[in-house]
Amino acid sequence: MLQGTLEVLILRCLKLQANHAYGISLFLQQQSDSEFLVDNGSLYPAIQRLLQRKWIAGQWKTSPNGRRARYYSLTAAGRKELLRATSKWQRFAVAMAKILAPEG
Repeated sequence: MLQGTLEVLILRCLKLQANHAYGISLFLQQQSDSEFLVDNGSLYPAIQRLLQRKWIAGQWKTSPNGRRARYYSLTAAGRKELLRATSKWQRFAVAMAKILAPEG
């Protein structure tokens, strides 16, 4: 993935509701039809970067299966960043489509 992609995808996941790392990973896998399979070695450092930037916040809770898990939620700054990043990615996708389009 391009640098910063995973962070944007995590922010998008958390726009819907707070979630733990495994839930984030499942969301990305399901929403991408298994194109994005994120391992813990990539996911946790990305979550740490988002926490440091204060784009997400973490809180310990009990998961539905009774285990203690850290749930992450989007902050106001994270919502603002998600809007900015989404706009940037949409422009990027349009530009890529133009370049990759068959010659007519």
